[in-house]
Amino acid sequence: MSSENLPAIGNQSFESLKQITPHGAEYWSARDLQPLLGYTQWRRFEGAIQKAITSCEQSGNEPAHHFASAGKMVQLGSGGQREVPDFQLSRFACYLIAQNGDPRKPEIALAQKYFAIQTRRQELSDQQAADLERLELRKQASEEFKMLSGAARQAGVQNQHFGIFHDAGYKGLYGGRGSEAIRLRKQIPAKDNLMDRMDATELAANQFRMTQTREKLAREGVRGEQQAIQTHHDVGKEVRAAIQRIGGTLPENIPPAEHIKQVEERMQSTSPKLVLDESDARGLSQVTSGSGTTTEPGRPPA
Repeated sequence: MSSENLPAIGNQSFESLKQITPHGAEYWSARDLQPLLGYTQWRRFEGAIQKAITSCEQSGNEPAHHFASAGKMVQLGSGGQREVPDFQLSRFACYLIAQNGDPRKPEIALAQKYFAIQTRRQELSDQQAADLERLELRKQASEEFKMLSGAARQAGVQNQHFGIFHDAGYKGLYGGRGSEAIRLRKQIPAKDNLMDRMDATELAANQFRMTQTREKLAREGVRGEQQAIQTHHDVGKEVRAAIQRIGGTLPENIPPAEHIKQVEERMQSTSPKLVLDESDARGLSQVTSGSGTTTEPGRPPA
Protein backbone atom coordinates (compact mmCIF):
# COMPACT_ATOMS: atom_id res chain seq x y z
CA MET A 1 0.00 0.00 0.00
CA SER A 2 1.37 3.40 -0.94
CA SER A 3 2.02 5.79 1.93
CA GLU A 4 2.62 8.85 -0.23
CA ASN A 5 0.41 11.94 -0.11
CA LEU A 6 -1.94 10.73 2.58
CA PRO A 7 -4.34 13.60 3.27
CA ALA A 8 -4.28 15.68 6.44
CA ILE A 9 -7.52 15.55 8.44
CA GLY A 10 -8.05 18.25 11.03
CA ASN A 11 -4.84 19.46 12.68
CA GLN A 12 -2.96 16.17 12.33
CA SER A 13 -2.08 13.94 9.44
CA PHE A 14 -2.47 10.20 9.23
CA GLU A 15 1.27 9.73 8.70
CA SER A 16 2.20 11.90 11.69
CA LEU A 17 0.46 9.40 13.98
CA LYS A 18 2.44 6.41 12.71
CA GLN A 19 4.55 4.56 15.26
CA ILE A 20 7.11 1.77 14.88
CA THR A 21 7.20 -1.40 16.98
CA PRO A 22 10.52 -2.70 18.39
CA HIS A 23 10.35 -5.26 15.57
CA GLY A 24 10.26 -2.56 12.87
CA ALA A 25 6.57 -2.80 11.90
CA GLU A 26 4.60 0.40 11.44
CA TYR A 27 1.35 0.77 13.38
CA TRP A 28 -1.25 3.30 14.47
CA SER A 29 -2.92 3.58 17.88
CA ALA A 30 -6.70 3.30 17.57
CA ARG A 31 -7.05 5.89 20.34
CA ASP A 32 -4.95 8.34 18.32
CA LEU A 33 -6.83 7.55 15.13
CA GLN A 34 -10.28 7.92 16.71
CA PRO A 35 -10.54 11.76 16.68
CA LEU A 36 -8.84 11.94 13.28
CA LEU A 37 -11.75 9.94 11.81
CA GLY A 38 -14.40 12.09 13.49
CA TYR A 39 -15.42 9.81 16.38
CA THR A 40 -16.03 11.41 19.78
CA GLN A 41 -17.07 8.18 21.55
CA TRP A 42 -14.77 5.17 21.89
CA ARG A 43 -17.64 2.67 21.91
CA ARG A 44 -18.79 3.83 18.47
CA PHE A 45 -15.28 3.73 17.10
CA GLU A 46 -14.73 0.30 18.62
CA GLY A 47 -17.84 -0.83 16.73
CA ALA A 48 -16.19 0.23 13.46
CA ILE A 49 -13.04 -1.64 14.48
CA GLN A 50 -14.99 -4.85 15.12
CA LYS A 51 -16.64 -4.56 11.70
CA ALA A 52 -13.21 -4.05 10.18
CA ILE A 53 -11.89 -7.20 11.87
CA THR A 54 -14.75 -9.19 10.36
CA SER A 55 -14.06 -7.61 6.97
CA CYS A 56 -10.38 -8.51 7.28
CA GLU A 57 -11.23 -12.16 7.84
CA GLN A 58 -13.72 -12.18 4.98
CA SER A 59 -11.12 -10.68 2.61
CA GLY A 60 -8.90 -13.69 3.19
CA ASN A 61 -6.38 -11.95 5.47
CA GLU A 62 -5.39 -12.84 9.03
CA PRO A 63 -6.92 -10.37 11.55
CA ALA A 64 -4.21 -11.10 14.13
CA HIS A 65 -1.64 -9.67 11.73
CA HIS A 66 -3.44 -6.32 11.59
CA PHE A 67 -5.36 -5.76 14.86
CA ALA A 68 -3.47 -6.19 18.12
CA SER A 69 -5.24 -5.57 21.43
CA ALA A 70 -3.27 -3.15 23.58
CA GLY A 71 -3.60 -0.68 26.43
CA LYS A 72 -2.93 3.04 26.44
CA MET A 73 -2.17 5.24 29.45
CA VAL A 74 -4.24 8.44 29.56
CA GLN A 75 -4.00 11.46 31.82
CA LEU A 76 -6.72 12.01 34.41
CA GLY A 77 -7.99 15.37 35.56
CA SER A 78 -6.50 14.69 38.98
CA GLY A 79 -3.04 14.43 37.44
CA GLY A 80 -2.88 10.66 37.64
CA GLN A 81 -3.04 8.09 34.84
CA ARG A 82 -5.10 5.05 34.01
CA GLU A 83 -4.99 2.42 31.29
CA VAL A 84 -7.75 2.25 28.69
CA PRO A 85 -8.33 -0.38 25.98
CA ASP A 86 -6.60 0.29 22.67
CA PHE A 87 -5.57 -1.46 19.45
CA GLN A 88 -2.37 -1.36 17.46
CA LEU A 89 -3.42 -1.19 13.82
CA SER A 90 -1.58 -1.94 10.61
CA ARG A 91 -2.03 0.34 7.59
CA PHE A 92 -4.42 -2.23 6.13
CA ALA A 93 -6.42 -2.22 9.36
CA CYS A 94 -6.77 1.57 9.12
CA TYR A 95 -8.07 1.18 5.59
CA LEU A 96 -10.66 -1.38 6.71
CA ILE A 97 -11.80 0.84 9.60
CA ALA A 98 -12.32 3.73 7.18
CA GLN A 99 -14.31 1.46 4.87
CA ASN A 100 -16.51 0.32 7.77
CA GLY A 101 -16.91 3.78 9.31
CA ASP A 102 -19.84 6.19 9.17
CA PRO A 103 -19.77 7.78 5.65
CA ARG A 104 -21.77 10.76 6.94
CA LYS A 105 -18.66 11.91 8.77
CA PRO A 106 -16.58 14.09 6.41
CA GLU A 107 -13.39 12.68 7.94
CA ILE A 108 -14.50 9.12 7.13
CA ALA A 109 -15.62 10.13 3.63
CA LEU A 110 -12.17 11.60 2.94
CA ALA A 111 -10.39 8.55 4.33
CA GLN A 112 -12.63 6.17 2.38
CA LYS A 113 -11.91 7.92 -0.87
CA TYR A 114 -8.17 7.90 -0.29
CA PHE A 115 -7.73 4.37 1.02
CA ALA A 116 -10.17 2.78 -1.42
CA ILE A 117 -8.21 4.14 -4.35
CA GLN A 118 -4.67 3.78 -3.00
CA THR A 119 -5.06 0.30 -1.54
CA ARG A 120 -6.46 -1.25 -4.68
CA ARG A 121 -4.75 0.81 -7.37
CA GLN A 122 -2.05 -1.85 -7.76
CA GLU A 123 -4.73 -4.42 -8.66
CA LEU A 124 -6.89 -2.28 -10.90
CA SER A 125 -6.61 -1.00 -14.43
CA ASP A 126 -6.74 2.76 -14.98
CA GLN A 127 -10.40 2.41 -15.97
CA GLN A 128 -11.25 0.47 -12.82
CA ALA A 129 -9.43 2.99 -10.64
CA ALA A 130 -11.42 5.81 -12.28
CA ASP A 131 -14.63 3.83 -11.78
CA LEU A 132 -13.84 3.32 -8.11
CA GLU A 133 -13.15 7.01 -7.59
CA ARG A 134 -16.41 7.98 -9.29
CA LEU A 135 -18.44 5.49 -7.25
CA GLU A 136 -16.95 6.83 -4.01
CA LEU A 137 -17.68 10.43 -5.02
CA ARG A 138 -21.24 9.56 -6.04
CA LYS A 139 -21.87 7.89 -2.69
CA GLN A 140 -20.49 10.89 -0.83
CA ALA A 141 -22.50 13.35 -2.97
CA SER A 142 -25.67 11.43 -2.15
CA GLU A 143 -24.96 11.68 1.57
CA GLU A 144 -24.14 15.38 1.23
CA PHE A 145 -27.41 16.01 -0.65
CA LYS A 146 -29.35 14.49 2.25
CA MET A 147 -27.47 16.54 4.84
CA LEU A 148 -27.92 19.75 2.82
CA SER A 149 -31.65 19.06 2.58
CA GLY A 150 -31.75 18.72 6.36
CA ALA A 151 -29.88 22.00 6.78
CA ALA A 152 -32.27 23.71 4.37
CA ARG A 153 -35.25 22.44 6.33
CA GLN A 154 -33.74 23.83 9.53
CA ALA A 155 -33.23 27.16 7.78
CA GLY A 156 -36.93 27.30 6.97
CA VAL A 157 -37.22 25.89 3.44
CA GLN A 158 -40.60 24.19 3.03
CA ASN A 159 -40.85 20.76 1.42
CA GLN A 160 -42.71 22.08 -1.61
CA HIS A 161 -39.87 24.51 -2.30
CA PHE A 162 -36.96 22.07 -2.04
CA GLY A 163 -36.75 21.90 -5.84
CA ILE A 164 -36.29 25.68 -6.00
CA PHE A 165 -33.66 25.56 -3.26
CA HIS A 166 -31.56 22.86 -4.94
CA ASP A 167 -31.98 24.45 -8.36
CA ALA A 168 -30.56 27.70 -6.98
CA GLY A 169 -27.28 25.93 -6.27
CA TYR A 170 -27.17 24.55 -9.81
CA LYS A 171 -27.88 28.00 -11.26
CA GLY A 172 -25.04 29.54 -9.32
CA LEU A 173 -22.57 26.83 -10.33
CA TYR A 174 -23.74 26.37 -13.94
CA GLY A 175 -23.95 30.02 -15.01
CA GLY A 176 -27.67 30.54 -14.51
CA ARG A 177 -28.76 27.09 -15.70
CA GLY A 178 -31.12 25.11 -13.53
CA SER A 179 -31.45 21.33 -13.62
CA GLU A 180 -33.73 21.27 -16.69
CA ALA A 181 -31.47 23.61 -18.66
CA ILE A 182 -28.47 21.43 -17.76
CA ARG A 183 -30.34 18.35 -19.02
CA LEU A 184 -31.13 20.07 -22.31
CA ARG A 185 -27.56 21.27 -22.81
CA LYS A 186 -26.10 17.83 -22.09
CA GLN A 187 -28.99 15.86 -23.64
CA ILE A 188 -29.56 13.88 -20.46
CA PRO A 189 -32.92 12.05 -20.28
CA ALA A 190 -35.45 13.36 -17.76
CA LYS A 191 -35.53 9.94 -16.04
CA ASP A 192 -31.83 10.15 -15.12
CA ASN A 193 -30.65 11.75 -11.89
CA LEU A 194 -28.20 14.48 -12.90
CA MET A 195 -25.55 13.31 -10.45
CA ASP A 196 -25.75 9.80 -11.90
CA ARG A 197 -24.43 11.25 -15.16
CA MET A 198 -21.62 13.39 -13.70
CA ASP A 199 -17.98 12.38 -13.99
CA ALA A 200 -15.62 12.58 -11.00
CA THR A 201 -14.63 16.20 -11.64
CA GLU A 202 -18.22 17.43 -11.89
CA LEU A 203 -19.29 15.39 -8.86
CA ALA A 204 -16.47 16.87 -6.79
CA ALA A 205 -17.49 20.42 -7.74
CA ASN A 206 -21.10 19.77 -6.78
CA GLN A 207 -20.17 18.03 -3.56
CA PHE A 208 -18.03 21.03 -2.60
CA ARG A 209 -20.90 23.37 -3.48
CA MET A 210 -23.30 21.44 -1.24
CA THR A 211 -20.82 21.08 1.64
CA GLN A 212 -20.00 24.78 1.67
CA THR A 213 -23.67 25.76 1.49
CA ARG A 214 -24.56 23.50 4.41
CA GLU A 215 -21.75 24.91 6.51
CA LYS A 216 -22.62 28.52 5.59
CA LEU A 217 -26.30 28.02 6.51
CA ALA A 218 -25.26 26.76 9.93
CA ARG A 219 -22.37 29.17 10.52
CA GLU A 220 -24.39 32.29 9.69
CA GLY A 221 -27.62 31.07 11.24
CA VAL A 222 -29.54 31.63 8.01
CA ARG A 223 -33.30 31.66 8.56
CA GLY A 224 -36.04 32.01 5.96
CA GLU A 225 -36.63 30.40 2.59
CA GLN A 226 -35.50 33.27 0.40
CA GLN A 227 -32.30 33.82 2.35
CA ALA A 228 -31.49 30.10 2.24
CA ILE A 229 -32.15 29.93 -1.51
CA GLN A 230 -30.00 33.00 -2.11
CA THR A 231 -27.22 31.54 0.03
CA HIS A 232 -27.18 28.36 -2.05
CA HIS A 233 -27.07 30.39 -5.27
CA ASP A 234 -24.24 32.59 -3.98
CA VAL A 235 -22.12 29.63 -2.90
CA GLY A 236 -22.64 28.02 -6.31
CA LYS A 237 -21.39 31.24 -7.96
CA GLU A 238 -18.33 31.29 -5.72
CA VAL A 239 -17.43 27.71 -6.63
CA ARG A 240 -17.88 28.57 -10.32
CA ALA A 241 -15.62 31.60 -9.92
CA ALA A 242 -12.96 29.44 -8.28
CA ILE A 243 -13.07 27.01 -11.21
CA GLN A 244 -12.68 29.92 -13.62
CA ARG A 245 -9.74 31.38 -11.69
CA ILE A 246 -7.76 28.16 -11.85
CA GLY A 247 -8.61 27.57 -15.50
CA GLY A 248 -10.77 24.50 -14.95
CA THR A 249 -13.55 23.29 -17.23
CA LEU A 250 -16.88 24.85 -16.33
CA PRO A 251 -19.37 22.16 -15.34
CA GLU A 252 -21.85 22.85 -18.15
CA ASN A 253 -19.04 22.09 -20.62
CA ILE A 254 -18.22 18.67 -19.15
CA PRO A 255 -19.80 15.93 -21.31
CA PRO A 256 -22.24 13.59 -19.56
CA ALA A 257 -20.66 10.41 -18.22
CA GLU A 258 -22.16 6.97 -18.59
CA HIS A 259 -24.86 6.15 -16.05
CA ILE A 260 -23.49 5.29 -12.63
CA LYS A 261 -25.39 1.97 -12.69
CA GLN A 262 -23.24 0.83 -15.60
CA VAL A 263 -20.14 1.64 -13.57
CA GLU A 264 -21.48 -0.34 -10.61
CA GLU A 265 -22.22 -3.35 -12.82
CA ARG A 266 -18.76 -3.22 -14.36
CA MET A 267 -17.06 -3.04 -10.95
CA GLN A 268 -19.14 -5.92 -9.59
CA SER A 269 -18.16 -8.13 -12.52
CA THR A 270 -14.44 -7.30 -12.53
CA SER A 271 -13.56 -6.36 -8.95
CA PRO A 272 -10.73 -8.63 -7.77
CA LYS A 273 -10.34 -10.14 -4.34
CA LEU A 274 -8.33 -7.87 -2.07
CA VAL A 275 -4.93 -9.57 -1.92
CA LEU A 276 -2.13 -7.77 -0.11
CA ASP A 277 1.50 -7.95 -1.09
CA GLU A 278 3.78 -9.91 1.24
CA SER A 279 4.84 -6.96 3.38
CA ASP A 280 1.32 -5.57 3.85
CA ALA A 281 -0.08 -9.04 4.55
CA ARG A 282 2.39 -9.50 7.42
CA GLY A 283 1.18 -6.25 8.98
CA LEU A 284 2.09 -6.13 12.68
CA SER A 285 3.66 -9.59 12.72
CA GLN A 286 7.04 -8.53 11.30
CA VAL A 287 10.15 -9.15 13.36
CA THR A 288 13.73 -8.21 12.63
CA SER A 289 16.45 -10.83 12.53
CA GLY A 290 20.07 -10.72 11.58
CA SER A 291 19.28 -11.81 8.06
CA GLY A 292 16.45 -9.34 7.51
CA THR A 293 12.72 -9.14 8.16
CA THR A 294 10.80 -12.34 8.85
CA THR A 295 7.38 -13.13 10.23
CA GLU A 296 5.94 -14.78 13.28
CA PRO A 297 2.41 -15.73 12.15
CA GLY A 298 -0.29 -14.87 14.64
CA ARG A 299 2.04 -13.02 17.01
CA PRO A 300 1.40 -9.28 16.82
CA PRO A 301 3.54 -7.17 19.15
CA ALA A 302 2.36 -6.74 22.73
